[in-house]
Amino acid sequence: MSLPRIAVDAMGGDEGVRVMVEGAALARRSHDKFKFLLVGDQARIEAALEDHPNMRGASEILHCDDVISGDEQPTRAIRRAKTTSMGLAVNAVKEGAAGAAVSAGNTGALMAISKIALRTMPGIDRPALAALMPTLEPHDVVMLDLGANTEADARNLLQFAVMGAAYSRIVNGFEKPVVRLLNIGTEEIKGTDALRDAAAHLTAASAKNEGGLALQFDGFVESDKINRGETHVVVTDGFSGNIALKAIEGSARFVTDLLKQAFTSSLRSKIGFLVSRPATELLRHHLDPNNHNGAVFLGLNGVVVKSHGSANAKGVAHAVTVAARLLEDKLTERIAHDLNELGAAALKENGNGTAPGSEALA
Repeated sequence: MSLPRIAVDAMGGDEGVRVMVEGAALARRSHDKFKFLLVGDQARIEAALEDHPNMRGASEILHCDDVISGDEQPTRAIRRAKTTSMGLAVNAVKEGAAGAAVSAGNTGALMAISKIALRTMPGIDRPALAALMPTLEPHDVVMLDLGANTEADARNLLQFAVMGAAYSRIVNGFEKPVVRLLNIGTEEIKGTDALRDAAAHLTAASAKNEGGLALQFDGFVESDKINRGETHVVVTDGFSGNIALKAIEGSARFVTDLLKQAFTSSLRSKIGFLVSRPATELLRHHLDPNNHNGAVFLGLNGVVVKSHGSANAKGVAHAVTVAARLLEDKLTERIAHDLNELGAAALKENGNGTAPGSEALA
């Protein structure tokens, strides 16, 4: 069975149509079952397709020459959703014309448009932005929220944990991913009331639902341990998550630039670089953000993937592949199942159910 096609906002990102189309074409070389709805200026898309004959029979173009700028306010972007390439790509998912949408445009605008068009899933208060980050282990770590919600209470964090675990099971193949809450320490007394409450709920749910809850909650994690690989899912609010993400990305660039300076500082250093080049190339590949591109808005009634604005064709291809995999492995259905196991009604509001941890969520 072929996958539903993927709507690509061809106008988004720093490079626009050329890179978005090239990225989709690159993804299709590895997965020839991919089909696309390319949303954007038809003349420019057709010109870009000339270099990618493998896309001709697999693509339909939806003409639109109106673009949401990188600095446009989400409230204004919402009002222009019906006339912009980003809005039409997301709307294609809502209308069933596509199974997923991929955009490299304005993150805030994409979240706002997606939330209005697709709405949140039953049992989810707020969608969260999740992304993969490299670790010392063969697998990546899923981290959320990375900026969709500057504040999050215990109920939100619990929902994020369920969604992040479902995502990790798909992308990393773990049956029960290890989930930890980002905190300033690992001791139970550390952190805000929301963090301690969320930890108590997850601990209770894990103890009472060992057979059905598809995650292993293992307390708190500090930011210096995020990339060690011991944790499969790191859960936090969007304010802390975005700061942690930018700090990790900045540290990676710092190390890369420092090595570059060291290896070019003298003739002996340049010779040393030639000797160690296989190792440095492996490091560069591991830290290349294009190899981890594709943040996902979890908790919506549909799949929306945010590609980094500066991503190259390889990065866009990775984001497209992420979208397709989430469709193939039925992400939204997995999240719905896990919410049911945990007690969706208790997550949303204090009802009469007796779901694990529901008394703590009252």
